[in-house]
Amino acid sequence: MASNDASTGSGPVETAIREKLTTLLQPIELTITNDSWQHRHHAPMRAQGGGSGETHFSVQVVSDTFQGKNTLQRHRMIHSALSDEFAQGLHALSLKAKTPEEVQST
Repeated sequence: MASNDASTGSGPVETAIREKLTTLLQPIELTITNDSWQHRHHAPMRAQGGGSGETHFSVQVVSDTFQGKNTLQRHRMIHSALSDEFAQGLHALSLKAKTPEEVQST
């Protein structure tokens, strides 16, 4: 499985996202980018005192698990897996969820 390293800069939310999506999807590729710094001025983030610095992420995942599922079904799988993180302050995910075949055809 090719995936980005859980670098030493990864916080607990990013680590949880990586672990849960790896377990659920057995991805061929998994890239998680913390975009929280771009949203620190938004009202919900200011209300949290700037948040934990782990509120907004971009996730790109390639998995055979998505075979036969449409985009909405794929996103629901991911959001459901991360329900605890959303309840604890994760604010937004930008998702790109594809099958290996879809990646090859682009």
